Amino acid sequence: MIRDNLLLIQEKIRLAEIKAGRKADSVKLMAVSKFHPINEIQEAIASGQTLFGENRVQEAKEKFTSLFDTNPSIQLHIIGQLQSNKVKNAVSLASCIQSLDRLDLLKEIEKQASKINKQIEVLFELHTGEESKSGYETLEELEESLEYCASGQTPHVIPKGFMTMAPFTSDESLIRKSFITLREASEKMKKNFPQFSLDELSMGMSGDFEIAIEEGSTLVRVGTAIFGERDYSKK
Repeated sequence: MIRDNLLLIQEKIRLAEIKAGRKADSVKLMAVSKFHPINEIQEAIASGQTLFGENRVQEAKEKFTSLFDTNPSIQLHIIGQLQSNKVKNAVSLASCIQSLDRLDLLKEIEKQASKINKQIEVLFELHTGEESKSGYETLEELEESLEYCASGQTPHVIPKGFMTMAPFTSDESLIRKSFITLREASEKMKKNFPQFSLDELSMGMSGDFEIAIEEGSTLVRVGTAIFGERDYSKK
Protein backbone atom coordinates (compact mmCIF):
# COMPACT_ATOMS: atom_id res chain seq x y z
CA MET A 1 0.00 0.00 0.00
CA ILE A 2 2.73 2.44 0.96
CA ARG A 3 4.61 1.78 -2.28
CA ASP A 4 1.45 2.43 -4.31
CA ASN A 5 0.69 5.57 -2.32
CA LEU A 6 4.20 6.91 -2.91
CA LEU A 7 3.91 6.31 -6.64
CA LEU A 8 0.55 8.08 -6.71
CA ILE A 9 1.85 11.12 -4.81
CA GLN A 10 4.95 11.29 -7.00
CA GLU A 11 2.74 11.28 -10.09
CA LYS A 12 0.54 14.04 -8.65
CA ILE A 13 3.66 16.09 -7.92
CA ARG A 14 4.86 15.57 -11.51
CA LEU A 15 1.50 16.69 -12.92
CA ALA A 16 1.40 19.72 -10.60
CA GLU A 17 4.90 20.70 -11.78
CA ILE A 18 3.74 20.51 -15.40
CA LYS A 19 0.57 22.52 -14.65
CA ALA A 20 2.62 25.22 -12.93
CA GLY A 21 5.21 25.34 -15.72
CA ARG A 22 7.89 24.08 -13.35
CA LYS A 23 10.89 21.94 -14.20
CA ALA A 24 10.59 18.22 -13.56
CA ASP A 25 11.92 17.17 -10.15
CA SER A 26 11.82 20.74 -8.85
CA VAL A 27 9.76 19.56 -5.85
CA LYS A 28 11.05 17.14 -3.22
CA LEU A 29 8.75 14.75 -1.36
CA MET A 30 9.08 14.34 2.39
CA ALA A 31 7.31 11.40 4.01
CA VAL A 32 5.98 12.53 7.39
CA SER A 33 6.18 9.47 9.60
CA LYS A 34 4.99 10.77 12.98
CA PHE A 35 2.96 8.18 14.92
CA HIS A 36 3.78 5.54 12.31
CA PRO A 37 5.86 2.47 13.27
CA ILE A 38 9.31 1.53 12.07
CA ASN A 39 8.05 -1.23 9.78
CA GLU A 40 6.00 1.27 7.77
CA ILE A 41 9.00 3.58 7.44
CA GLN A 42 11.07 0.60 6.31
CA GLU A 43 8.46 -0.14 3.65
CA ALA A 44 8.73 3.44 2.41
CA ILE A 45 12.53 3.17 2.35
CA ALA A 46 12.29 -0.09 0.39
CA SER A 47 10.09 1.81 -2.09
CA GLY A 48 12.85 4.37 -2.66
CA GLN A 49 11.84 7.11 -0.22
CA THR A 50 14.84 8.75 1.46
CA LEU A 51 13.56 11.98 3.09
CA PHE A 52 11.45 11.78 6.25
CA GLY A 53 9.96 14.25 8.68
CA GLU A 54 9.12 13.83 12.35
CA ASN A 55 7.39 16.24 14.71
CA ARG A 56 8.52 14.94 18.07
CA VAL A 57 12.19 14.53 18.85
CA GLN A 58 11.83 11.67 21.32
CA GLU A 59 9.75 9.63 18.90
CA ALA A 60 12.22 10.38 16.11
CA LYS A 61 15.12 9.23 18.28
CA GLU A 62 13.39 5.97 19.16
CA LYS A 63 12.70 5.13 15.52
CA PHE A 64 15.51 6.62 13.48
CA THR A 65 18.57 5.76 15.59
CA SER A 66 18.35 2.17 14.37
CA LEU A 67 17.07 3.10 10.91
CA PHE A 68 20.15 5.23 10.26
CA ASP A 69 22.39 2.25 11.10
CA THR A 70 20.81 0.12 8.38
CA ASN A 71 19.91 2.89 5.92
CA PRO A 72 22.73 5.48 5.87
CA SER A 73 21.30 7.27 2.81
CA ILE A 74 18.08 8.45 4.48
CA GLN A 75 17.62 11.93 5.90
CA LEU A 76 15.46 13.19 8.73
CA HIS A 77 14.04 16.68 9.21
CA ILE A 78 12.44 17.90 12.42
CA ILE A 79 9.24 19.68 11.43
CA GLY A 80 7.37 20.11 14.72
CA GLN A 81 7.54 22.97 17.18
CA LEU A 82 10.83 22.53 19.02
CA GLN A 83 11.43 23.15 22.70
CA SER A 84 14.89 24.32 23.73
CA ASN A 85 15.48 21.26 25.91
CA LYS A 86 14.97 19.00 22.88
CA VAL A 87 17.48 20.79 20.65
CA LYS A 88 20.47 18.65 21.64
CA ASN A 89 18.84 15.44 20.40
CA ALA A 90 17.28 17.18 17.40
CA VAL A 91 20.66 18.43 16.21
CA SER A 92 22.30 15.03 16.61
CA LEU A 93 19.52 13.25 14.67
CA ALA A 94 18.44 15.59 11.92
CA SER A 95 20.05 17.08 8.84
CA CYS A 96 17.59 19.98 8.96
CA ILE A 97 15.33 21.68 11.50
CA GLN A 98 12.39 23.14 9.61
CA SER A 99 10.58 24.63 12.60
CA LEU A 100 12.98 27.42 13.59
CA ASP A 101 10.58 30.04 14.92
CA ARG A 102 12.46 32.33 17.32
CA LEU A 103 15.87 33.86 17.92
CA ASP A 104 16.44 32.04 21.21
CA LEU A 105 15.95 28.71 19.43
CA LEU A 106 18.45 29.72 16.74
CA LYS A 107 21.02 30.46 19.43
CA GLU A 108 20.40 27.10 21.12
CA ILE A 109 20.73 25.22 17.81
CA GLU A 110 24.09 26.89 17.23
CA LYS A 111 25.18 26.07 20.78
CA GLN A 112 24.33 22.37 20.50
CA ALA A 113 25.67 22.01 16.95
CA SER A 114 28.96 23.59 17.96
CA LYS A 115 29.38 21.03 20.75
CA ILE A 116 29.45 18.17 18.24
CA ASN A 117 31.00 20.26 15.44
CA LYS A 118 28.07 19.59 13.13
CA GLN A 119 26.66 21.89 10.50
CA ILE A 120 22.88 21.76 10.38
CA GLU A 121 20.47 23.26 7.92
CA VAL A 122 17.48 25.27 9.11
CA LEU A 123 14.27 26.62 7.66
CA PHE A 124 12.64 29.64 9.23
CA GLU A 125 8.98 28.95 9.99
CA LEU A 126 6.62 31.85 9.32
CA HIS A 127 3.13 32.03 10.81
CA THR A 128 0.85 32.66 7.82
CA GLY A 129 -2.59 31.81 9.12
CA GLU A 130 -2.63 28.29 10.54
CA GLU A 131 -4.47 27.73 13.82
CA SER A 132 -1.31 26.88 15.72
CA LYS A 133 0.83 29.75 16.89
CA SER A 134 4.17 28.32 15.83
CA GLY A 135 6.31 30.36 13.50
CA TYR A 136 7.61 33.91 13.43
CA GLU A 137 4.68 36.29 13.81
CA THR A 138 6.27 39.18 11.90
CA LEU A 139 8.81 39.71 9.15
CA GLU A 140 10.73 41.97 11.53
CA GLU A 141 11.30 39.07 13.95
CA LEU A 142 12.29 36.82 11.07
CA GLU A 143 14.71 39.41 9.75
CA GLU A 144 16.27 39.79 13.20
CA SER A 145 17.19 36.10 13.21
CA LEU A 146 18.62 36.27 9.71
CA GLU A 147 20.64 39.32 10.72
CA TYR A 148 22.00 37.31 13.65
CA CYS A 149 23.11 34.60 11.21
CA ALA A 150 24.58 37.23 8.92
CA SER A 151 26.63 38.63 11.81
CA GLY A 152 28.70 35.45 11.84
CA GLN A 153 27.55 34.20 15.22
CA THR A 154 26.06 30.94 13.90
CA PRO A 155 28.84 29.21 11.96
CA HIS A 156 27.23 25.78 12.45
CA VAL A 157 23.78 26.85 11.19
CA ILE A 158 23.05 26.92 7.47
CA PRO A 159 19.95 28.95 6.54
CA LYS A 160 18.27 27.23 3.59
CA GLY A 161 14.84 28.80 3.29
CA PHE A 162 11.39 28.95 4.83
CA MET A 163 8.47 26.82 6.00
CA THR A 164 4.81 27.36 6.79
CA MET A 165 1.57 25.53 7.47
CA ALA A 166 -1.57 26.66 5.70
CA PRO A 167 -4.79 26.89 7.73
CA PHE A 168 -6.83 23.70 8.00
CA THR A 169 -9.76 24.79 5.87
CA SER A 170 -11.58 23.86 2.70
CA ASP A 171 -11.34 27.49 1.55
CA GLU A 172 -8.74 27.29 -1.21
CA SER A 173 -8.32 31.08 -1.28
CA LEU A 174 -7.13 31.07 2.35
CA ILE A 175 -4.76 28.19 1.70
CA ARG A 176 -3.34 29.90 -1.37
CA LYS A 177 -3.00 33.19 0.51
CA SER A 178 -0.87 31.42 3.14
CA PHE A 179 1.50 30.04 0.51
CA ILE A 180 1.72 33.36 -1.32
CA THR A 181 2.59 35.08 1.96
CA LEU A 182 5.52 32.71 2.49
CA ARG A 183 6.73 33.04 -1.09
CA GLU A 184 6.68 36.82 -0.93
CA ALA A 185 8.47 36.80 2.43
CA SER A 186 11.07 34.49 0.91
CA GLU A 187 11.61 36.82 -2.04
CA LYS A 188 12.11 39.76 0.29
CA MET A 189 14.56 37.92 2.53
CA LYS A 190 16.56 36.59 -0.41
CA LYS A 191 16.96 40.16 -1.61
CA ASN A 192 17.98 41.38 1.85
CA PHE A 193 20.36 38.48 2.57
CA PRO A 194 22.01 37.50 -0.71
CA GLN A 195 24.86 35.82 1.16
CA PHE A 196 22.54 32.92 2.01
CA SER A 197 20.98 30.35 -0.31
CA LEU A 198 17.35 30.68 0.79
CA ASP A 199 15.70 28.78 -2.06
CA GLU A 200 13.87 26.10 -0.07
CA LEU A 201 10.13 26.65 0.38
CA SER A 202 8.64 23.89 2.52
CA MET A 203 4.89 24.19 2.15
CA GLY A 204 2.05 21.86 1.30
CA MET A 205 0.78 18.71 3.01
CA SER A 206 -1.48 15.80 2.04
CA GLY A 207 -4.54 17.94 1.41
CA ASP A 208 -3.01 20.98 -0.26
CA PHE A 209 0.39 20.15 -1.75
CA GLU A 210 -0.76 20.66 -5.34
CA ILE A 211 -1.81 24.24 -4.55
CA ALA A 212 1.54 24.72 -2.77
CA ILE A 213 3.42 23.56 -5.87
CA GLU A 214 1.50 26.08 -7.98
CA GLU A 215 2.65 28.78 -5.55
CA GLY A 216 6.33 27.80 -5.59
CA SER A 217 6.85 25.05 -3.03
CA THR A 218 10.11 23.14 -3.41
CA LEU A 219 9.38 20.58 -0.67
CA VAL A 220 6.03 19.05 0.26
CA ARG A 221 5.41 17.29 3.59
CA VAL A 222 3.06 14.35 3.06
CA GLY A 223 2.05 11.89 5.77
CA THR A 224 -1.53 10.63 5.68
CA ALA A 225 -1.64 10.23 1.90
CA ILE A 226 1.40 7.93 2.14
CA PHE A 227 1.00 6.04 5.41
CA GLY A 228 -2.75 6.31 6.02
CA GLU A 229 -4.44 7.70 9.11
CA ARG A 230 -2.26 8.00 12.20
CA ASP A 231 -2.80 6.01 15.36
CA TYR A 232 -3.08 8.82 17.88
CA SER A 233 -3.26 6.37 20.78
CA LYS A 234 0.53 6.23 20.43
CA LYS A 235 0.85 9.97 20.91
